[in-house]
Amino acid sequence: MPDDVAARAAAEEESAFSHPPVDPDATAAYGDHHDQVIDFYAPRTPEPAIPGVLAPLIVILHGGAWRAPYDRRHMTPFADFLARRGFAVANVEYRRGGRETEGTADAGAGATGDAGPGATGDAVPGVKGDAGAGVQGGQGADVQGDPVAEAKDDAVAGMQGGQVEGEQGDPVAGERGPVAGRWPDTFDDVAAAVDALPALVREILPQADARRMVVTGHSAGGHLALWVAARHLLPADAPWYTARPAPLRGVVALAPIADFAVAEKLDVCGGAVRQLLGDEEEFAARRPYADPALLLPTGIATTLVQGRTDIDVPQAVAESYADAAAKAGEVVGLTLLEDVGHFPLIDPAADACAVVAEEIAQLAW
Repeated sequence: MPDDVAARAAAEEESAFSHPPVDPDATAAYGDHHDQVIDFYAPRTPEPAIPGVLAPLIVILHGGAWRAPYDRRHMTPFADFLARRGFAVANVEYRRGGRETEGTADAGAGATGDAGPGATGDAVPGVKGDAGAGVQGGQGADVQGDPVAEAKDDAVAGMQGGQVEGEQGDPVAGERGPVAGRWPDTFDDVAAAVDALPALVREILPQADARRMVVTGHSAGGHLALWVAARHLLPADAPWYTARPAPLRGVVALAPIADFAVAEKLDVCGGAVRQLLGDEEEFAARRPYADPALLLPTGIATTLVQGRTDIDVPQAVAESYADAAAKAGEVVGLTLLEDVGHFPLIDPAADACAVVAEEIAQLAW
């Protein structure tokens, strides 16, 4: 990689992480685990953007390669940026990967003693119960999330698969480094959070109209946003399957890990896709339940926003998803931004972030 490209990428990342966290107006639990929470931001504008019309609800799914060092906190400046443009915002937390252990055969397994992939004989390997199990509980401890102990450099190490001290995953003996995602917990949580949102919004955020919901996500969160829109296309035995499409106005996926085959080939985020799904056999078995490129056409308006100079999730990943959509008979918008890398898309100080807000507005209003 040329030194100037790496230097520019580092500067973009530094800018994105330079903003102080912005506290939400409210936080609600959708389950008992401390990561099963959603932060809510009311519109910051003094008057509704359209008089007499409730604000659209923008659901944010954060990225970070599904790894624990990144939590929702790094997206709070972006959430505030959208709220200041008149949107209501829900910033979702979910369980990410814990730590890999010495001799662990399945890097994607949770660090909480869960049965390993396929241990239950379910059609979806490693899925042991309903997606919504445990999400009816009351507000758990630490619903605001654990303090972010990692400095930016530590979070970057987690993105690349390096050792991170003080991460929020469950500690286990023989720790080596953070792994990507917890199967099936990450998917359980995102499905449960989205399903819980309409009722939570009615109770907590009366300024918002959950019937005009747009889901956006960055990087691994972009993958999850596309996956949310495709749950009605999942195999019928999937615990996250829905009989009808999600009631969304659209999806805006930002530099998404949208095609697992291409992402694996390019070793995106230090092998995060392989860690998320498991070894070769598990990868093949689980991919139909997890890979957005295999879940098309969704019938939901979708736009991808991608920086052309992104070295974390290269342009080829988004292009492959758009091509797969076209082959399935669906037109997916692909907005390519010149001289933009991975992080300006969520950096309120960057022009690219304003482009993202406009793409969201086009679907939301």
